[in-house]
Amino acid sequence: MDTATVKLQQRPFSIKLWPPSQNTRQMLVTRITGNLTTKSIFAQKYGILSKEEAEENAKRIEDVAFVTADKHYEMEPDGDGGSAVQLYAKECSKLILEVLKRGPAQKDRAVQASEEVAASCNNVFDISKGPRSFINAREAEDILRPLKEPGNSFSKICFSNRSFGLEAACVAQPILVAIKDQLKEVDLSDFIAGRPEAEALEVMNMFSSALEGSTLKSLDLSNNALGEKGVRAFGALLQSQSCLEELYLMNDGISEEAARAVCELIPSTEKLRILHFHNNMTGDPGAFAISDVVKRSPLLEDFRCSSTRIGTEGGIALSEALESCTHVKKLDLRDNMFGAEAGIALSKALSKHAGLAEVYLSYLNLEDEGAIAIANSLKESAPALEVLDMAGNEITAEAAPALSACVAVKQNLSKLNLAENELKDEGVIQISKALEEGHLQLNEVDMSTNSIVRAGARVLSQIVVQKPEFKLLNINGNYISDEGIDEVKEIFKKLPGMLGPLDDNSPEGCDDDEEYGENDGDQHDLESKLNNLEVKGDE
Repeated sequence: MDTATVKLQQRPFSIKLWPPSQNTRQMLVTRITGNLTTKSIFAQKYGILSKEEAEENAKRIEDVAFVTADKHYEMEPDGDGGSAVQLYAKECSKLILEVLKRGPAQKDRAVQASEEVAASCNNVFDISKGPRSFINAREAEDILRPLKEPGNSFSKICFSNRSFGLEAACVAQPILVAIKDQLKEVDLSDFIAGRPEAEALEVMNMFSSALEGSTLKSLDLSNNALGEKGVRAFGALLQSQSCLEELYLMNDGISEEAARAVCELIPSTEKLRILHFHNNMTGDPGAFAISDVVKRSPLLEDFRCSSTRIGTEGGIALSEALESCTHVKKLDLRDNMFGAEAGIALSKALSKHAGLAEVYLSYLNLEDEGAIAIANSLKESAPALEVLDMAGNEITAEAAPALSACVAVKQNLSKLNLAENELKDEGVIQISKALEEGHLQLNEVDMSTNSIVRAGARVLSQIVVQKPEFKLLNINGNYISDEGIDEVKEIFKKLPGMLGPLDDNSPEGCDDDEEYGENDGDQHDLESKLNNLEVKGDE
């Protein structure tokens, strides 16, 4: 054995089973076509598909299975793709069985969906129902046919959950150009799933240019992994909008640069009432750009900027921007890292939100200092507050007096969430007493994971069970004794559905969490998995 061979054998390597090559995908389409045209018990009962119908269904089946498996693989990017391959084969098998049982000469699913769309509502065209799937040119012609009918009155279109490639986009583009002047609401969320970046960007450009100049009230571009390139691909559409009232950019991978592009490309937000910016990678620098958009939106009523990796500096900037939005009714800033300093800045903005009905501030690292500032502010403002969510903020009993004073005057409160804090019995009992008088609309309280023992659980239960609209109390994950659990269950004896599960309660105050190792199972070669594809199922 020569030296080169020895080095080759010693060199570490890894095999990626996903994604499959185009040749492999075509091979599977051919095999599925064979399955659909072979005599079997299903063929005897339901009939044999023609070759043309079988080929068309085989392509659709492979497309749907690929999109499903690829989405699964995106959640496990560090794996070798073995589980994605398994899902790919399983989905193909399931869909083959559905087609065989359906039999030949059935209407194409796209045509059926088109008819359902036309019959559903006079002004809403929605193709989002049913399984996720790729759309080819022929399916696009069929499914979009109602939009071409003269005199149609569609003012809202929803293309979500269907993946458009270049061929389908070429079909859609002239149709959208023809109807753009009558459109008021456009939902393009999750409409390029599974497409290569270059193709996805071109599709977005085509849709953007087609809709440029429309006068939209609502635009949803969520779940498209836009990034800066994607945001700019929609530049023509965004820049042409001056009457937007609702804008949704959730789960779009919007970084600092992409956030700046959003700020740059939306010239006017004077009429904006709803801005949802959930689950992005904005960070503090990006928060400054979003803050500029907020500052230009004086009519903003519903602002969601949750799970965006914003820290103290960005939190302060957003809070200061919100001071000019005096019409806010719903505010959702959950799952960021504001800290106490940003919490104090936010309290100043909240003092100006007299119409606030729902406020979601969980997992912001507010600590007692930030929580007290916010509670004091809300006490003097937002008289009609219905939802107060401040879970997971490291709040202790020190903040309980301020929280109690705030809660006591919020007689419209329907939901109170203070889970995953350190209030203990002292804090929980104080807040419970604040709920004792009135609060006739209260229907849900969450005090789980607060180091509560028997006394706190008993007092809270005795108070909420008397509320006429009450539906659910969550005190799981605490340190309530067995005797305390029995007492609580007795309190809810006549209304057991109001009491949440207590399976995570730890009477001894110990940690019962168990760790489980992962067992990924044996990994197999992609080709062998697909070769073993079978149709399984009962008649």
